[in-house]
Amino acid sequence: MKISEFVKEKRRLVDLTQPQMADKAGVGLRFVRELEQGKESLRLDKVNQVLKLFGHEVGAVPVNREALYHEKG
Repeated sequence: MKISEFVKEKRRLVDLTQPQMADKAGVGLRFVRELEQGKESLRLDKVNQVLKLFGHEVGAVPVNREALYHEKG
């Protein structure tokens, strides 16, 4: 699942509007909108501020190199 989908789903589950979530996370509304729209270049610290509302944070995840090889080849 993409971070954008995860955040939108969690926000809706706890019945928050985008402005409410932005306020609770301490980020701007524009940032929340860009995050939920899947903008590829966002500040990681701000992404983590939002994810912390739902008990998560961004971290390093092992990559399946074989799957990557097949996608490129």
